[in-house]
Amino acid sequence: MKPFESFLAPKLEKFIAYRKGLGYKEKPLRQTLGYIDRYLIEKKIDQMDHFTPSFFLKFRESLSKLNPRTVNDIMSFVHSLFHYLLRMEYCDKDPLKSFPSLKELRFIPFVFSPEQRELLLEAVQKRTRKNKKYFLYDLAEYTAILLLARCGLRISEPTRFLLSHFSSKEATLYIEKTKFTKDRLIPIPKSTRSEIQNYLSLRRTLLGLDQNPYLLICGKDKNLTRTQLYPTFNRAVADIGLDQTKKTFADTTFGRPTPHSLRHSFAVNTLLSIKKRGISPQYALPILAAYLGHCNYRDTAVYLKVIDAKQRLDLLTFSRRLRKD
Repeated sequence: MKPFESFLAPKLEKFIAYRKGLGYKEKPLRQTLGYIDRYLIEKKIDQMDHFTPSFFLKFRESLSKLNPRTVNDIMSFVHSLFHYLLRMEYCDKDPLKSFPSLKELRFIPFVFSPEQRELLLEAVQKRTRKNKKYFLYDLAEYTAILLLARCGLRISEPTRFLLSHFSSKEATLYIEKTKFTKDRLIPIPKSTRSEIQNYLSLRRTLLGLDQNPYLLICGKDKNLTRTQLYPTFNRAVADIGLDQTKKTFADTTFGRPTPHSLRHSFAVNTLLSIKKRGISPQYALPILAAYLGHCNYRDTAVYLKVIDAKQRLDLLTFSRRLRKD
């Protein structure tokens, strides 16, 4: 990526190194800090004395084309930067202390019902090409999306599995060094284990004892990548009639279906199932948090506020009617 060019560039690089040590990915760090770096160059700022609350109000105004949630995220990250600069004694004040946030739109993510999830998986499976050249690799994509849907994984996780991470005997998957460098061992449904076993059996039949260490492959020495999953997922969503754009009504934005929606749906539907059994979802949060790989079960509590697929559809329909009226 393009290097930083402002007078703050050396300190930005040190801050990135610090955040990487905490488990954050470098690319989004650079993208976010790029906003302040470019603004400093544009305004010809070359010293810390210019960093006042009014300066950052003007900086925030320069981000007005972005949605309020994104702007607040950028400002929060810049605030973290100044916490770091203070600790390192690169500056002696925090210009973003008590800095007001913009009012955000309420965001309601897309949630697949269990029935819609199964229809999606069937649609992906139906698109598997039956000729020898593509069958195995299309099946790898299906298996990856199956893991997103049935196990609530992040999209990057199934693409990084090694063969050694899958235990057929124990019906478990070992997830290594994902977000925040957390490792976890998760049990998987027996039906999902069978799907993985079928994929591996076909792989042995077609490739013999190949040396590719990855579980899901797209070539002799290549692993499946996340970018390959997006078009496959989007085509399946269209096949079952769920393709839709992000919609905003008043102060509420309804998200479109994305691969990450399968993770949301897994969490919401799991908590809904627990509630239907007469158990408080609160008791399940620590276990579900560990399963999903959250650092704190309070992050998982967010899903208690996400309405299920039927409630979401009812609210979306109601919002559309209000707009027409």
